[in-house]
Amino acid sequence: MKLVYKLSLSLLAASVSMASFADPITVYGKANVSAQAADEGEGSFTELKSNASRFGIKGDLQVDDDLEVVYTLEWQVDLADESGSDNIAARNQYLGLKGNFGTVLLGRNDTMLKQSQGKIDQFNDYEADIKGLWKGENRMGDSVTYISPTINGFSAGLTYIAEDDVAGDDAQSLSVSYGDKNLKQSNWYASIATDFNVKGYDSQRISVQGKFDALKLGAILHRQELAENGDSKDGVLVSAAYTLGKIVLKGQVQTLEDDKSLSVGADYKLGKSTKAYIWYTDRGLDVSEDKSWLALGLEHKF
Repeated sequence: MKLVYKLSLSLLAASVSMASFADPITVYGKANVSAQAADEGEGSFTELKSNASRFGIKGDLQVDDDLEVVYTLEWQVDLADESGSDNIAARNQYLGLKGNFGTVLLGRNDTMLKQSQGKIDQFNDYEADIKGLWKGENRMGDSVTYISPTINGFSAGLTYIAEDDVAGDDAQSLSVSYGDKNLKQSNWYASIATDFNVKGYDSQRISVQGKFDALKLGAILHRQELAENGDSKDGVLVSAAYTLGKIVLKGQVQTLEDDKSLSVGADYKLGKSTKAYIWYTDRGLDVSEDKSWLALGLEHKF
């Protein structure tokens, strides 16, 4: 009996020891689908749209007192794909190290300029996503990302993209930011970011967002220049979100020279991780026909 007791204790101790060194993995994702009425200049139509629905795994493992291994593997899934045969695409996928020196990530990742927008774009992943008018919303492979430690609220980041991914020339994306982009640890977020020859463009952005009780206000100044000939364009974005109980009212205006996009919408919280929403976007284009979309959808995060 004593032998069985000792053996049981030994197995329990070994299990606890192994669990303490196990690699913790988090499975996460988002399903977002909307029914849309669209007019894209060649007549009206209706469609079911999967808005950057995704799933992924991420984790970290302490390998030393001051060193962690971190990783993310994320894929986009098209829930409205008719055939279902080609509806998975790679998103951010990287491996890296995190320590007192900051964080270094190797693989495919959003550039620092793309990350610098924080949560200012109130219609991210929808038709009014700022990539509809602006260059700079890039997710690049063959990249190395460095993010500095936060000091007095300030942090800096650099994305280096090897020439294999930009057809001949290395590219860089840099940013300096202040505050919490989620506006949970601070009431302000601001950033300055620039791209050098990322997908053939040099771009600059100044972004700021503030929280005033139930109201969030944000703005971005944007400039993009075609690297090969210096052709440049300027734009501005202003956004607002107001929380009223379970409802979040949203509005956003974005410009690029004479092109303009106006969006209004509302989210209704159904639960901790689920919301229903409605939005309307009208985009006036200088060199082509105007476009508009009306959507009603559902999002669930896990």
